[in-house]
Amino acid sequence: MEIPEFTFTEVAPLMANLPESKQDVEIKTMEEYDQAFGSILYRTTLPELKSETLLKVSNPHDYAQIFIDGKYVGTLDRRNGEKEIKLPSCPAGATLDILVEAMGRINFGRAIKDFKGITDKVTITENRDGHDFVCDLKNWEVFNLPDEQEFYESMEFLPIGAFTPGEGERLPRGVYRGTFNVKKPQDTFIDFETWGKGLVYVNGHPLGRIWEIGPQQTLYMPGCWLKEGENEILIFDIIGPREAKSRGLKEPVLDKLQLTNSPVHRAEGESLDLNSLTPVASGTFRPGNGWQEVMLQEPARGRFIGIEALDALNGGDVASIAEFYVLGPDGKRLSREPWTVRYADSEDVKNGNHLADKIFDLQESTYWSTVKGNPFPHQVVIDLGGTHDVTGFQFLPRMEQETPGAIGNFRVYVMDEPNVISGTTAK
Repeated sequence: MEIPEFTFTEVAPLMANLPESKQDVEIKTMEEYDQAFGSILYRTTLPELKSETLLKVSNPHDYAQIFIDGKYVGTLDRRNGEKEIKLPSCPAGATLDILVEAMGRINFGRAIKDFKGITDKVTITENRDGHDFVCDLKNWEVFNLPDEQEFYESMEFLPIGAFTPGEGERLPRGVYRGTFNVKKPQDTFIDFETWGKGLVYVNGHPLGRIWEIGPQQTLYMPGCWLKEGENEILIFDIIGPREAKSRGLKEPVLDKLQLTNSPVHRAEGESLDLNSLTPVASGTFRPGNGWQEVMLQEPARGRFIGIEALDALNGGDVASIAEFYVLGPDGKRLSREPWTVRYADSEDVKNGNHLADKIFDLQESTYWSTVKGNPFPHQVVIDLGGTHDVTGFQFLPRMEQETPGAIGNFRVYVMDEPNVISGTTAK
């Protein structure tokens, strides 16, 4: 059924409704406070920052928003391997807030030990007279924000009309409450296209997660959870909505992306220069499914791995990789937790989520794939997150029958720098 558009009437701003805090000298994870899910806010004071300063969070699990004296600075998103952000200058005693949302747990592979919140430490690096000084921030005030309806309803709500954001601004982060009326309960799809990121409850039932980036903009609402007459809806929005309104649709919206930045790992004008480098391995992958292993003739040391596909076994112009591991000095796989993609010449995001980071996402069913029509060679550069001695690598083509996009001839490079240059157009 359709439900006419309705507006929310109350909001409980998050920062004005924080629970009782805990104090710790060192950073602790969410689990160390006996919290299994939800969000957590870390707060401390900063020394004087005379100029722009680098803040490093090691490691934010999973979505961290940074504030100074209540003003939003930026976001560190674990999906993108983001751990650093520039802080503006500020006086001594300014309040640093780091609001971290747990987005779910990796439940397989080596990353199954998936603690939430901040898992190590927070540092600031300031350059003084040409020298970098690193300060490990301590003395934290911590607020646990569990994902529980009782916690949300315990907050102090205000009329939503008390908040009038400026043009382009959002309503405050917090919990929103509203009602809508139904004559005859039936299934529907609640629309959240104007909302930010958070969780939804309807009549006490946890409906699911929302995130403006999509592609899912609606949540399925079973008719059996609705009541004839008035129904209550509660939303915890950790970003804040553009408009606090919603409606019920007969059909879901499942194909609308609202990304502010391009997801591909190639800035406009970037290309890869491998002409002056010697590959540490080259050859031809064998046809068929299953893992393949290549050992180097001698170890190579570097921080970046360059994978270059020269052609495809089926003669086409598409290259793909399902999974990729790098082997260390002991012949064992290096941890892929700190890996990020520095460059990919082509990534197919129109026909699916086939970004290059799929080659180390622990899921053999997902894969990097280039765009059909983009000619060989195809390249990916991976930042290992630190310098390593590399002795070999393991490669898995796509798992489908006939291994579509299987790479034939290849070259692999181990590099100290990514060797990415500007001057060409991105694909």
